[in-house]
Amino acid sequence: MVAAAAADALARLASIPGVRTASALAGERASGAADGSELPVAGPLAALGGLRRGTTVSVAGSTSLLLSLLAAPTTNGAWAALVGMPSAGIAAAAELGVALRRLVLVPRPGADAAAVAGALLDGLDIVVLGGPLCRTVSAAAAARFSRRARNRGAVLIAAGPWPGADVALRCEPGRWHGAATDGHGRLVHRDAVVRRDGRRAAEAAVAVRLPGPDGTVAAAAPSPAETARPAMTVVAP
Repeated sequence: MVAAAAADALARLASIPGVRTASALAGERASGAADGSELPVAGPLAALGGLRRGTTVSVAGSTSLLLSLLAAPTTNGAWAALVGMPSAGIAAAAELGVALRRLVLVPRPGADAAAVAGALLDGLDIVVLGGPLCRTVSAAAAARFSRRARNRGAVLIAAGPWPGADVALRCEPGRWHGAATDGHGRLVHRDAVVRRDGRRAAEAAVAVRLPGPDGTVAAAAPSPAETARPAMTVVAP
């Protein structure tokens, strides 16, 4: 069964020197959740705050945004899992900065989806549930998942709407840049606005390039109005 395989994989991870799972550190994680410790996020997304342990975050509008949230945590030693996301591009994840050696993939959990997600929340720092799972989960089941994440000090990320999410991130993609007016040329970057709200988050927004010129999330270029020279002031002699 997939759930048994997930539990076995976590047991093997725990046996590797230097690797510690959440179930072995439940007290430490619970303390981290209580004091509001955060996992970092990359680049301009930091303006919206990090991933606070013990919380549930919903992400809508962009798989690239979701994967970008995993970049800084995994490169800094955190483990993450993608559950029920068979179409997630691993090459794209790597380009966005995700450390693939710390990424667990369960593309088709089947009927064991709840057990798999529960086991992974016990063992990893971040668990991402794919869109199809989010659309079929009941409000009661969503509350149980969120409670488990909170108790373990993990971060649960939903790739879509999630009842009672602590933080909701929504990406509003803009225009691509790089191609000529006749449509020829190479697309270089895309403008986007990421908006934040949720029951435990104040409304905020940040303009980004997703992806940026190097494939990762980057700060948006200032608008022409922001870069224009200030008006001259005439000083009387």
